[in-house]
Amino acid sequence: MNPIAKTIHSLDWMTLVLFLSLVVLALGKYLSHAKFVNFMILPFNDKYVLLYNKKGQLVNWFHFLLTFFQLVNLSLFVYLSMQTFDMVQFDNPWLSFLMVIGSIALFELLKLALQSFTGFVFNMQDLIAGLIFSKTSYLNYSSLVIFLANVLLTYVLTGSKSTIYITIVLIILINGIGVVKLLKNYQKALFPYFVYFILYLCALEIAPLVLIGSYLKG
Repeated sequence: MNPIAKTIHSLDWMTLVLFLSLVVLALGKYLSHAKFVNFMILPFNDKYVLLYNKKGQLVNWFHFLLTFFQLVNLSLFVYLSMQTFDMVQFDNPWLSFLMVIGSIALFELLKLALQSFTGFVFNMQDLIAGLIFSKTSYLNYSSLVIFLANVLLTYVLTGSKSTIYITIVLIILINGIGVVKLLKNYQKALFPYFVYFILYLCALEIAPLVLIGSYLKG
């Protein structure tokens, strides 16, 4: 397959992925407009987390759709970043993307299982469920930025390292705001487990970002 045909083929499936994720986002808005409005102002007003952080919200359809939107766009962003920095040569782009999304989904599921197990061990299932919902909500919000970055990297600023760096900074900023608000809202409940919480942040939240940053820098 010549380079032009390969590029067109890649754009075909990327366009499909972006369109699918946009449909999922629109479906979430259609199913729960009030939640969507509160979600859109999340970094500026944590009303969404305070209102909907209840038992069962992790398996709520709206939250599930947003998480799916996040997974798809985060995976595409990782794929495009790997392609931009020539980390891997993709003989089959579509299959490579599926491997990326599978790896990220597996990591997120393992992290969720570990968090749930920790809640069971320390008999604080409700607290852990609340923390997971809060952190996932902010990660889902950052996927809106990732979606815009994917559109730019696919159609406008192909191969732009600056776009990737700026996007990563914005992701860290949005989720950093989430962590600060999480600590503020749960400070009393987390105080007895503060050391464990810091270890958790370092091991499962900060370490992956440091590794990715070091890899990109290298």
